[in-house]
Amino acid sequence: MNLFITYLWKEPRLFFAVAVVVVLSISIHEFMHAYVALKCGDDTAAKSGHLTLNPLKQMGPFSLLLFCLFGLAWGSVPVDPRKMRGRYAPALVAFAGPASNVVLTQFFLILAYVCFKKHIGDEFAVAMLLYASNLNVVLFLLNMLPVPGFDGFAVLSSFFPGFLRDSSEVVRGTVFLLIMLLFVFFNQLFTFARFVTNHELLVLEWLFG
Repeated sequence: MNLFITYLWKEPRLFFAVAVVVVLSISIHEFMHAYVALKCGDDTAAKSGHLTLNPLKQMGPFSLLLFCLFGLAWGSVPVDPRKMRGRYAPALVAFAGPASNVVLTQFFLILAYVCFKKHIGDEFAVAMLLYASNLNVVLFLLNMLPVPGFDGFAVLSSFFPGFLRDSSEVVRGTVFLLIMLLFVFFNQLFTFARFVTNHELLVLEWLFG
């Protein structure tokens, strides 16, 4: 298995294209957490400077370094549910990130379709737009996992407070195992993402082809 950094000199165009897609997608995801938190009354992220698309702020130097080396990346935004207005505000803030990935999925997919139909750009550009769409499907699925550290857990805990209190020990004990399984089945997530986007492309072709 090649380190992601090797693509920098073997296929630099691919390296930088993937980097832009991944960094932009994660930064938008984290920005939406911060933005919706502010709208819900929590200014913690805003005061920490997270109302930005700057990857150094949204992802941090260590995450960016690991991405360049191994292709692994993440982001984080500090929030304080105690400051939020509304019973389900924490769930709304948590879901804002994955929701942005859904929007990005559709945006990149439609853009890829238009570029292909109108012969805008080359095959590589269209392929990267499709990759961007697939990546955001994967980011949505990953972040909606109902385990600690993922947005899905925060959403579930908002609707079922007892879930956090009664099952946290059991769930936390499975986090490491789940992460290992994600590494094993990561390609399958992309396979599922391609299945989703391919069917959406068929719908676009049926509507506008």
